[in-house]
Amino acid sequence: MEFTWQNEGKQQTLKKFLAARGVSHRLMGKIRRQKGAVLVDGKKVPFGTVLHQNEQVTLVLPEEKPVIKIAASPKPIEVLYEDANWLLVAKPAGLTSVPGPSNREDTLVNRVKYYLERNGRKNVVPHIITRLDRYTSGVVLLAKHSFAQGLIDKQVSNHEFDKRYYAIVAGQVTKQHGLIEAPLKRKEGENFQIVSPDGRQAVTEYWLKANLAGGSLVEVKLHTGRTHQIRVHFQSKGHPLLGDELYGGPLDMGIERQALHAYHLAFNDPFTNKRLVVEAPLPSDMKSVLAKLKVD
Repeated sequence: MEFTWQNEGKQQTLKKFLAARGVSHRLMGKIRRQKGAVLVDGKKVPFGTVLHQNEQVTLVLPEEKPVIKIAASPKPIEVLYEDANWLLVAKPAGLTSVPGPSNREDTLVNRVKYYLERNGRKNVVPHIITRLDRYTSGVVLLAKHSFAQGLIDKQVSNHEFDKRYYAIVAGQVTKQHGLIEAPLKRKEGENFQIVSPDGRQAVTEYWLKANLAGGSLVEVKLHTGRTHQIRVHFQSKGHPLLGDELYGGPLDMGIERQALHAYHLAFNDPFTNKRLVVEAPLPSDMKSVLAKLKVD
């Protein structure tokens, strides 16, 4: 695997040039141990080399080896965007994101592995960057290799992604726009989250899109990424999501899972320095609910 850049600026050391492009000290250490190489205008050089303007730098990385063996599932995936580094797919509701004790054969990662292998990639190790709950549908970002994962980690930890959802919630939301700031933590001995003053900071922004006879359609933006954040925040305001049994949502509204869809994801591509924006269409079960509910 190779990545090439041109030094368009002033003179600087090769090490500083690579660090500015996200090459970590750990990765440089691997290269020093002969697990890869760095070339300047086609010649292998040490990291202390001083680069001159317009010189071409090529990073050669070794093949990535899977830490654990992952089965490939031939079931289809819906690709929304793909390039050499990223794969964005529309995860259907009901599909687990990653293999676990209860399902190691057919998760999103298993399906992605099969898709990439079928398209000629070897030693496939899909890295999920944005994970969704099993019964939440929508856009999921995967990195095709560990270098891409490492470059995007800073944006993830700094909550720089623009992640937006559509949710259908119970009751009539009165504010056109609101901000829910309520810390969350896992309830001791249970598998759900609660609002608690000693929890972790959680911030959810929302916009009312439509008042419905049986609830409200809201657009939601996450400013933090806590477990079940949207579901808990709206439940705490008296507006649990339709179909959300875990958080007390109504179960008689024609949808058999929480009415939550991650429709929009935007981030800065560190390889191109351009904004990448991808959206997933609303799934049929949520469209059906909206069609049945009369708009006021």
